[in-house]
Amino acid sequence: MNVFAEFLNRFLETELWLATVVALVLLTLLVSQIVHMLFKQAHRWAQRSTTHWDEALVSAARRPTQTIIWLVSMGWMARLVQPHLADTDLLTITQQLHDVGIVLCVAWFLWKFVVLVTESAESRSVAKGENFDATTFDALSKLARLLVFVIAVITIAQTLGFKIGGLLALGGVGGLAVGLAAKDLLANFFGGLTIYLDRPFSVGDWIRSPDKSIEGTVEYISWRHTRIRAFNKNPIYVPNAVFTNIVVENPSRMSHRRLKETLGIRYDDFEQVEHVVADIKAMLLNHEGIDTTQTLIVNFNAFGASSLDIMIYCFTKTRAWVEYHEVKQDVLLKIGHIVATHGAEVAFPTQTLHVATTPDMAGVAEMAGRAPPAPLPNQA
Repeated sequence: MNVFAEFLNRFLETELWLATVVALVLLTLLVSQIVHMLFKQAHRWAQRSTTHWDEALVSAARRPTQTIIWLVSMGWMARLVQPHLADTDLLTITQQLHDVGIVLCVAWFLWKFVVLVTESAESRSVAKGENFDATTFDALSKLARLLVFVIAVITIAQTLGFKIGGLLALGGVGGLAVGLAAKDLLANFFGGLTIYLDRPFSVGDWIRSPDKSIEGTVEYISWRHTRIRAFNKNPIYVPNAVFTNIVVENPSRMSHRRLKETLGIRYDDFEQVEHVVADIKAMLLNHEGIDTTQTLIVNFNAFGASSLDIMIYCFTKTRAWVEYHEVKQDVLLKIGHIVATHGAEVAFPTQTLHVATTPDMAGVAEMAGRAPPAPLPNQA
């Protein structure tokens, strides 16, 4: 570089230190371009591998590395320029900027690396058809980025000459005051942490609460609130602290869907009840949509007000809402055919009035205080 600087000194007719600075700038540009080409080649190699860590590592390190090259070069330039600036402590200022810049570049690399690893893991899992726990990955990603941010801020403060002990003590007192003033915000934060740790539900789950008017699909879980998309497509924003005080049902994690019906047969078809029950049970045991390893009940259950009630209780293999209703429809249609095959009919709500004897008209008239009616000629 000294030879190149002397060449620039003669060519540009400038002082040697200025020519050295120009040479250093050109050398930094050359090194930066070489590093850029190396990272491009490394990125091609990483794309051919089966892992996603190397690709994220190369992509996250490219720009921070180029920035660090310029920061190091800036420090050398400051050492060359400082002797020619009498009134300005350029070297001290540059050194602080250099140290702060290095910390920011490292934090930049770690932050981007965490984001790229999360996105790559999600995309590859979806492409392979594997189960991907988006809630856990999102929680770990946010926690890692928060840790990077806190460490970067503390390191920069120490680099700039702040006393970390006093700063932490001040932060403790200030944190107490802020905690008292923002207790709801902190409650939501710890509520979100509880959701991430206990995982009562995840992104994509259908949840509902019998305590609140909350039902829908979970779309997003942040540190403050959870966004739920209701079935009418309206978004519901629920503070995380609410989930620590209410009961939450998660139908998405059910193992089966239940089919529970009551079939009413006419009293006139009492002789056919036993045969209807047997055929319905045989039909359910052979139905491809019914899980016969679960509880399956078909029994004459009660003498109803206007029907002979048969209880039908079983579970479907599918958990999907649409498929469940298709199975349910097929089962109900087959039950109707079984009832019709035996010559029976489904009962309708009816009332029957039984009159035991004909009322005594003379007695009724006497009780009413009137004379009894005259007998008809054929009754004399």
